[in-house]
Amino acid sequence: MQAKIRAATLAASFAALAATLASGAALAQVDVSNAWVRGTVPTQAASGAFMVLHAHENAKLVGVSSPVGTAELHEMKMEGNVMRMRQIKSLDLPKMKDVELKPGGYHVMLMDLKSQLKKGDTVPITLKIEQGGKVTEQKVTAEVRDMVPAAAGASGSHGEHKH
Repeated sequence: MQAKIRAATLAASFAALAATLASGAALAQVDVSNAWVRGTVPTQAASGAFMVLHAHENAKLVGVSSPVGTAELHEMKMEGNVMRMRQIKSLDLPKMKDVELKPGGYHVMLMDLKSQLKKGDTVPITLKIEQGGKVTEQKVTAEVRDMVPAAAGASGSHGEHKH
């Protein structure tokens, strides 16, 4: 009798685990790699964050936030002979494809920085990911890398935010 109860309990446990795993699969699963932020000079109020996103199912990046300042999802692209940067509402994350947020392309724009971002520091970033009508948050820690030289602001770096 106890063996039957144990078998039934075990079967119920496996069923509950399978249901939990299946519901978890319905949530956006996005792998994040190579997350980094460009360092700043003391008076610089903006920088960019970059990373590679890999969704296991079709998803969308619909928002970003960070305690270091205001965070927005941006795109840089050529319009005629001029490179333009603009905020975008979302970014498609196709199933099983890498989407790279990189300098000169899609990126997280960090503005109104509360303090200097120094090489070796880390920046917490929250990604808001939509899949199947549900939005989940995913925490990312980005390492601050190469500080932008003071003269680089004029060369198109994220040192200055212009549209």
